[in-house]
Amino acid sequence: MSSLTEREFERLLRVRARQKARKPEFLRTLWWKFPKFKNDPKWRKPKGIDNPMRLRLKGRPPVVDIGYRAPAAVRGLHPTGLEPVIVANTKDLERLDPAKHIVYIASSVGLRKRLEIVKTAKAKGFRVANA
Repeated sequence: MSSLTEREFERLLRVRARQKARKPEFLRTLWWKFPKFKNDPKWRKPKGIDNPMRLRLKGRPPVVDIGYRAPAAVRGLHPTGLEPVIVANTKDLERLDPAKHIVYIASSVGLRKRLEIVKTAKAKGFRVANA
């Protein structure tokens, strides 16, 4: 939140939410045509010389573009406006600030340690996104 007022920051979060709602799902060229693409239709940049998607012809799926990006001040933040941080143990919580950070517990952490991290985080005032 560098040099932004609280009101401007809230506005940018709303702008990002609105943009994200209108953003299409980007799927690779001809994902509907080949069975091997239907299972995993993740984005691949269209590269053929006559590729209608690369040429952005009418009626073709949208292509990833810089214009779909969120405002730089709120890019990568949690919807609450806090910065997400992955934590693997209770010692990681010491260097964080509850007013600025939201905690995600690492997927490699087991149940016993996870419960310990959640208890410590709640005591220090952190919000845990995947408790």
